Amino acid sequence: MAEIIVLVHLAATLFMVGVIWFVQVVHYPLFAGVGRDGWVGYAGLHVRRTGWVVGPPMLVEAVSAVGLVFVRPATIPPGWVWLGLLLLAVVWLSTSLVQVPRHRRLEHGFDAGAARSLVVSNWVRTTGWTVRGALALAMVARLVG
Repeated sequence: MAEIIVLVHLAATLFMVGVIWFVQVVHYPLFAGVGRDGWVGYAGLHVRRTGWVVGPPMLVEAVSAVGLVFVRPATIPPGWVWLGLLLLAVVWLSTSLVQVPRHRRLEHGFDAGAARSLVVSNWVRTTGWTVRGALALAMVARLVG
């Protein structure tokens, strides 16, 4: 069972690593090119559709990260599991306290400062998920090695 949790965790985490890098490098920077006329409709659709893409894997990642605290394979150091959980908490806190409020503000109209702030502040999540991805890969390497 522990091995399955590790593999599910790896899949969800690496999915989110890919999503966050796409968002950071492509998606958020392109906000400035949408235009003011169509912005409000675009921003609303963006938030709703993004939720459908990232919500399920974020939940799977969170459940599997917590699961690893209780069912950790002996080959994986406990500190790795706790570090992964701490990084996930940072990512979720940044999402709820920083990114979501900026998106809510942008839903009412384009604001170049808020859009720039979204890109800059999103580096916290990008870094957190990237480190989590490396950690999840290291866990699998320990599991199969």
